[in-house]
Amino acid sequence: MPAPDTLLNPARQADFLLYRLYRIHITAGRKVVQMCEERHGMTRREWRVLSFLAENEGVLSSELAERAMLDRARTSRTITSLAGKRLIERRPKPHDRREVQIYLSEEGRRVHGDIFPRIAAINHALVEGLSPPQRQALDAMVAHVQSRADALIEGAAPLARDNPDDEL
Repeated sequence: MPAPDTLLNPARQADFLLYRLYRIHITAGRKVVQMCEERHGMTRREWRVLSFLAENEGVLSSELAERAMLDRARTSRTITSLAGKRLIERRPKPHDRREVQIYLSEEGRRVHGDIFPRIAAINHALVEGLSPPQRQALDAMVAHVQSRADALIEGAAPLARDNPDDEL
């Protein structure tokens, strides 16, 4: 008799794909939280905003919220906190001083440069036991599942505004 297809037909909560992914997120994420707090006194949300900002300097806070999948209010509070820690700078747009663009400060670049490779090492540790073809297959599968998730909410409000658990 073939093994049950628990991904397609879960028999208990522990079989749900979302729960299994969440467990990975929470388990490995503990290392991220601990590192951010101990090394730089920052929260996981602050790291998330800082990291997305490193990839998208000069964005408005609303754009940053969307990219980081956070609601605007939490993003605004996080930006204020990061500015208080002198990790980011707010600069008025040159042609419209009512809008403010956000950039990493030199200290923010230093902190990002310290934390990013450490989190990359956690990522490496999670997948290093897989062969190159397994990693490629996992990458393709995750992309496919993400596209299916996107299709489930097509036309709905952006997730960042609905997501009560936006800590990573």
